[in-house]
Amino acid sequence: MASKLPTVAIIGQANVGKSSLFNRMVRAQQAIVAREAGTTRDNVLGRVEHNYHTFWLVDTAGLKDPNDEFEASIQEQITEAADAADVILVVVDSNQYVSDQDRFVAKKALRSKKPVILVTNKADLKGHLPTEEFKRLGIKTILQSSAEHNQGIIEILDEIVAHIPLKHEETPDEVLRVALIGRPNVGKSYLFNTLAGKQQALVANIAGTTRDVNRVSIRYGARDIELLDTAGMRKPGKQEVGIEKFSVLRTLQAIEEADVCFLLMDANELNTQLDQRLAGIIDEAGKGMAIVVSKWDSVEGKDAYTRDAIAPQISRAFKFTPWAPLIFTSSVTGQNVTKLFDLALDIDARRKQETKTRVLNDMLQKAIQRHPPSGLKNTHPKLRYMVQTDTTPPWFVIHGSNLKFVHWSYKRYLERLLRETYNYAGTPIKFSFIDEKQVKSNKERVSKGLDPVTKKYKEQKEKERLEKIAAEKLDQDV
Repeated sequence: MASKLPTVAIIGQANVGKSSLFNRMVRAQQAIVAREAGTTRDNVLGRVEHNYHTFWLVDTAGLKDPNDEFEASIQEQITEAADAADVILVVVDSNQYVSDQDRFVAKKALRSKKPVILVTNKADLKGHLPTEEFKRLGIKTILQSSAEHNQGIIEILDEIVAHIPLKHEETPDEVLRVALIGRPNVGKSYLFNTLAGKQQALVANIAGTTRDVNRVSIRYGARDIELLDTAGMRKPGKQEVGIEKFSVLRTLQAIEEADVCFLLMDANELNTQLDQRLAGIIDEAGKGMAIVVSKWDSVEGKDAYTRDAIAPQISRAFKFTPWAPLIFTSSVTGQNVTKLFDLALDIDARRKQETKTRVLNDMLQKAIQRHPPSGLKNTHPKLRYMVQTDTTPPWFVIHGSNLKFVHWSYKRYLERLLRETYNYAGTPIKFSFIDEKQVKSNKERVSKGLDPVTKKYKEQKEKERLEKIAAEKLDQDV
């Protein structure tokens, strides 16, 4: 069965520290942080892993006066958050008294019937208000934090994962799930209907399972294929008031559920920044991908020369995913439409192929001899051996020492050689590096009780033991 990652939305007024909180939780500076209110203009997305749980975290634009034309309306944003997210974080400034806007946000969040967590941020500043001040918002779970000083972040993550399912391996089925991804009006729905209509054996048609996602199951040859059509990520602009809203979440959920994604681009409007962003999300999610240029029938004077001229432009724009095949289609004329099924099956097969460890290590040794990895003085990385540990996507683990000094360009070099050795067209491949010295050091720290996680666990167990003794003694006294 396919699975979707849970989503957590951070909402609240402008300048309460949502972006700083987001950055701490994803451990990366993805959002723009500034002193001015309303710096974040788009939803910012991050994938968070904590205590064997994984979820998408969404930082939304700050709430401001809904009469301001440059801001999305408060009501619309909260409604979208409640509809699309599984857990809602309401963030307030712990140095400011509760305002009408805070009450409005809390009320809307609670009406969603989703788990709601209130975070009183900036608790490190002098004069911050006591927690009791914020109980009037009606949210039971209240946590203090200081995103700037990394305080209270673990407690927030612990509370979030208490409300979402544990990450676990799903039992795979034989259904190949293909998502049509792209901006609005690039021809996704037309292609969706054309692909569905081409096949006589239509198994089911379940529309609107998730808002803005349509599904249809098709039998192609000996394989069941489920198509997912998304409404698309909205292009930032005046009409969308500078925000892509939560259509992003539904696109993300479709990507997470799919095995292969077709990234559609209008032949008349290629290489937008949003298309590149979508390709990056698909790559990060480890899904198969092909770039599909739609509406090819609408290009004036199209011929082989035009296609040969356009293809290099697209390759340059998507040079970070050089493995993604490119195909030109037209739902009107039917050009290359049925080829998409064969392409999806091809990509799926490559994602599942397994390698031979001997071949991998022969390749690794030749790569090292030809181009040894550079490092610092007396600390050159040593790559000892390499194994494949997973498929869909193919995942390779390299064991050695001083591996933290392996430069990203060397990883790209290894990936290129691996793709030359095995055909992985249409799928990203992932690398992990296991430093044997670090593993040994960590084991020693755990055995000595110096590891912070082990230490915290032991302290918690000792606390529980003492509480149990105290409770038993109290019972005896009574």
